Amino acid sequence: MNKRIIGVAGAGVAAVLALSACGSGGGESGGGEKAADGSVTLKLVAADYGGGPSAPDSGDKFWKGVVDEFQAANPKIKVDVQVINWNDIDKQVATMVQNGQVPDILQTGDYSGFVKDGLLYKTDEILSSQTQSDLLAKFADYGKVDGTAYGIPFVSSARALFYNKALFTKAGISEPPKTWDELKADAEKLKKAGVSQPFGLPLGQEEAQAESFLWFMGNGGGYKDASGKWTVNSPQNVEAFTFLKGMVDAGLTTPNPGTKDRKKVWEDFAAGKVGMVNGGPMSIPIFEKGGLTDFGVAPIAGKTGPLDTTLGVMDWIMAFNKNGHKEEIKKFFDFFYSSSAVQKISDTYKLLPVTTSGIEKLSSDEKLKPFLDALPNATFYPFTDPKWSEVNTQMKQTVGNAVTGDPAQVLGAVQKVADAG
Repeated sequence: MNKRIIGVAGAGVAAVLALSACGSGGGESGGGEKAADGSVTLKLVAADYGGGPSAPDSGDKFWKGVVDEFQAANPKIKVDVQVINWNDIDKQVATMVQNGQVPDILQTGDYSGFVKDGLLYKTDEILSSQTQSDLLAKFADYGKVDGTAYGIPFVSSARALFYNKALFTKAGISEPPKTWDELKADAEKLKKAGVSQPFGLPLGQEEAQAESFLWFMGNGGGYKDASGKWTVNSPQNVEAFTFLKGMVDAGLTTPNPGTKDRKKVWEDFAAGKVGMVNGGPMSIPIFEKGGLTDFGVAPIAGKTGPLDTTLGVMDWIMAFNKNGHKEEIKKFFDFFYSSSAVQKISDTYKLLPVTTSGIEKLSSDEKLKPFLDALPNATFYPFTDPKWSEVNTQMKQTVGNAVTGDPAQVLGAVQKVADAG
């Protein structure tokens, strides 16, 4: 998935406008005006999810497929697309807005910054009631600011437990673990069978906050409690990392977890060095590229049983109101959420849909099914809290020390960041 979901924020507007002029003969000037032939050109700026070295232009190909299909059904609405790298998109969008040159549609990792400046259409202005009702309610709710929806969920991801079936058979394990005790027992069997990393544990800076969250939730913990109070160093969370520390001390995990990013651990899983690892659908292409196809997917093990929720991550798409193309944007969005785009996203990136109908379309894919089943009840980072940015950074930089030092002390330091100010 994107650098946010894989790691789960647009564009060179001068380039977008130049492309638009070429596509419409220069007659489309914004403000709802039409070209000489009666057509309207929408400018769409999108983040590049990247297909890796084997498909460096996958973002362009994906959007071309979507746009070609849309324009065939709507010949009077042209769509010019500019795909921008995730590392550059925020800066370029900021420049675009500052210069008063905004696209009609933006797909990226956040929408909230544009709301306070009055730049976005409300969701109910540019989505039909049918499309709105199809969006997963829990996801759509995060698109609201002060009770009004502006951000539209675009794609999502969830997490599950992957296990190497051949290594499980070699170790005499018949099914994936459901509890922490079972996970530890299975890890011991894998180690005895010669597996160097029974459980893959990436607590490096790439995405330590995600791996930690899964273990927090496995013990009924989390970053916040139901009242909204920060609980990073709660007894449940400390106990989760105490369990992990015991696993590390016993040599049942990735060595030196605090220095290992998840992509490296996933590559080790693909190479047959790791018996079990938490991951998402975006892990699957890495496994298959490494030659591993005989793996299973199961709900993540918790202290007393498998998680009934999991980490959910999503990105956003939104519409700017400056150019006055509300009706054309609405047609595009309604097409997008009901077309083959869902399948194209899954095929290209192994990203997941954000609609009930999209989940149904992909439900026959057995490798995606555990993730699809988990989506409607997914749990999210507390990203609507301004403090999350600081907590997130602190977790990435320091939580790996909790499995080599004192879990209570390390999590306590993160708690202080959350409570400060």
